[in-house]
Amino acid sequence: MKIIDREHLKKLIAHEEARFLQLHPESGELFRQALDVMPGGVPMSWMAKWPGKYPLFVASASGSRFTDVDGIEYVDLCLGDTGSMTGHSPAATVQAITEQMQRGITAMLPTKDAVTVSKELARRFGLPLWQFTVSATDANRHVLRYSRLITGKQKIIVIDRCYHGSVDETFATLDAGGNTVKREGNLGAPVDLQATTRVVEFNDLSAMEAALALGDVAAILMEPAMTNVGIVLPADGYLEAVGKLAEKYGAVWIIDETHTISVGPGGMTAQLGLKPDFLTIGKAIGGGIPTGTFGMTQAIANRIKAMVEREIIDTGGIGGTLAGNALSLAAMRATLTEVLTETNFVKMISLGQRWCDGVDSVIAEFDLPWHCSRLGARGEYLFKSGAPKTGKEAADAGDFELEQYIHLRLLNDGFLLTPFHNMALMSPDSTEADVDAHTSAFRKLCAELVSV
Repeated sequence: MKIIDREHLKKLIAHEEARFLQLHPESGELFRQALDVMPGGVPMSWMAKWPGKYPLFVASASGSRFTDVDGIEYVDLCLGDTGSMTGHSPAATVQAITEQMQRGITAMLPTKDAVTVSKELARRFGLPLWQFTVSATDANRHVLRYSRLITGKQKIIVIDRCYHGSVDETFATLDAGGNTVKREGNLGAPVDLQATTRVVEFNDLSAMEAALALGDVAAILMEPAMTNVGIVLPADGYLEAVGKLAEKYGAVWIIDETHTISVGPGGMTAQLGLKPDFLTIGKAIGGGIPTGTFGMTQAIANRIKAMVEREIIDTGGIGGTLAGNALSLAAMRATLTEVLTETNFVKMISLGQRWCDGVDSVIAEFDLPWHCSRLGARGEYLFKSGAPKTGKEAADAGDFELEQYIHLRLLNDGFLLTPFHNMALMSPDSTEADVDAHTSAFRKLCAELVSV
C-alpha cells in the first residue's frame, strides 16, 4: 500500500494555501475586520479549525450548495454537520417559519405544532412521550439529570471518543491503564471526570458489564453508531445486548440519534428495533433552526412524575426560557412531515452509497491504506485500512496534517467537507452530479498525493 511522502505533502499544502488566498480576497478582508471584534476572528472558537488561513464567509445558501462572499459556489457535503441535512432553507420549513413568525415566535405556552411533532416523533422512534429543548446538548443534559434523579445513582457511562455536544460528563477518555480521565482539549472541567463518568470502549460488552456491575451507574449515554471520530459501526447484537445489561443493572439507557438519523426516518432505533429508555436528537429535525428533543417511555415518565413537585418544577435544571418555542416547533413540524420523509431518505441513502462507492474506487485505484465507512446518507473515510471497531482505533487513524490538506484542496475545488473529520452527508437536494463531481476531484487529489 502507498505511503504518503511527507515532504511532498508539505509542498502540496503550500500550493493550496497560496491558491486559497488568491481565490478568497473578500473573505480575507472580512476576516481582518473580524479579528478586531471576535477572538480568532470567528463567532465560535471551533470555526478556526476550517482549513486555510481563514474561514470562508458565506453570502447565501440554498439546497445542496452555498456561495461565498467572493461569488464562488460550492457543493456542500458538510450541511452544517447535520444541521442542514434537509438542504439549506427547504421550502416547506421556510414557509412554516415565515408563517409562524407572523403569529409569534415564543410565548412560554404550547402550540398545536407541539402535539403534531410529538405524535410524529413517537411514530418514528417508538417512544410515546416527548419534551423539547433548544439543542441536543440540552436534551442530553436534561435526561442525565432525570436519570440521576430516578435511580439515585451518580455515574454516567459514555463511550470512549464519543461526542454528545457540550455535556460535561462526556469529555472523558481512557488512559493507558484503562482509567477514566479528562479528554485532551477539555476546557475548564467543573469536576474531576472520575467523579461523574465511567468510560468504556464501543463494541466491548465485557467492559460495559464490568462498569455496570459496580452498582453506581445512573445511565448509559451512547450513539448507536459512533460518528464524530470517524464512523464506528456496532457489531451484530451489540446494541441489543447493551439494552439488556442496562435493564439487568438498573441503569437508564439513552440513545442519541442526532447524527445517526442518517440511516432513515427513525434512525437506528427504528432500523434495529431498539428499546431505549430515553432518546435524544437535535439539529436536522428543525431544518436548521436550533432545536432539540428527548423522548421517554411511559415507565420513565411515571418515575419522574412521582419525584418532581409542581411547586418547584421550574428550578430543577430542566428546561430554558426558549425551550419548546413556537418557531422551533413549526420548523420541526414542517421538516419532519414534508422534508425528512421516507421518499427523501431513499434518495439520500442512495446518494450516500454512490459517494462511498466513488471513494472506495479511488482508494483501491491508488492502493491507499484508507477505509470508507457507510451510515445511510452519510459516509466518511479515515486513514486506516479496515473498519474501526472502537473509538480508539478510529482516533488512532487520525492524521491532522493530511486531513487539513484534503479539506483545503477540496474546498479550493468547490467542495465542503466537515471541519472535524472526513464526512460527507447527502440532502434531499443533493444530486448524482454533485457526488460524481466529488469523486472526480477526489481522484485528482489522490493522484497528485501519490505522484512522487
